[in-house]
Parts: sequence; structure tokens; C-alpha cells
Amino acid sequence: MINTDEDALICDFAETYHIYDYKSLPCKLVGILACGMRNESRIIMKLSGSRMTTDQMLLASVVDNTRMIAWLQSDYGAKGINRPESITEQLLGETAESATISFDSGQDFDDEWRRLTGGAD
Repeated sequence: MINTDEDALICDFAETYHIYDYKSLPCKLVGILACGMRNESRIIMKLSGSRMTTDQMLLASVVDNTRMIAWLQSDYGAKGINRPESITEQLLGETAESATISFDSGQDFDDEWRRLTGGAD
């Protein structure tokens, strides 16, 4: 943990245990305290690759679903236009890619089909 982000560990120790100088403690105690950090602590989130806490993820999901329900009941939702973007995806840094591909002509479709199938008809 120290090698990953010592500053995050220091902040977590100060916030959680009110320990400001972990180096003055026995090594075993530092290890025990570090392993006892909550999932929302800076160092645990960094080690797990999490960008959001569970609470933040749930709140963002609630907002997304509420916006989706409102959109579905609107005129735009009935027409399928101006769909609201996902706040959860924005916070996670993900972009939703559309699985739908459209072509301007039949020839464009045939060209793409040949490219994907390696020239087989």
C-alpha cells in the first residue's frame, strides 16, 4: 500500500485513526490498520481501481433511472430522440457506443460485409 500511494495511506490513517506519523508505529500494527481500512478509503479505492464509492454509484444510478423514466414519458421519449446521457457512465469515464451501424447505400453494406467476413459472400 505504501508503494502504491503513501500520501493516500497517510490521509486515510489521519482521517480514520487520527494517526499522523505512521512511521513511529510498529510495522505489524501499521499493516493491521492498513488492512482494516474501509472500502471507501482512498488507498483501497486506488488499489481496486474504483473511481466511485458504492454510495456514489447507487446515487448516480438513481439519477439515471429517474431521468430515463421522465424521458420515456415525454414526447421526446415517445419519438426516441434526445435520450438523456448516463451520469454513471460520465463519472466512470465510459462512453456508450452504439451497436447500430447504418449505411448510405447497399454497396457500402456489401463493402463492409466483405471486410468483416474476409471477402466471403
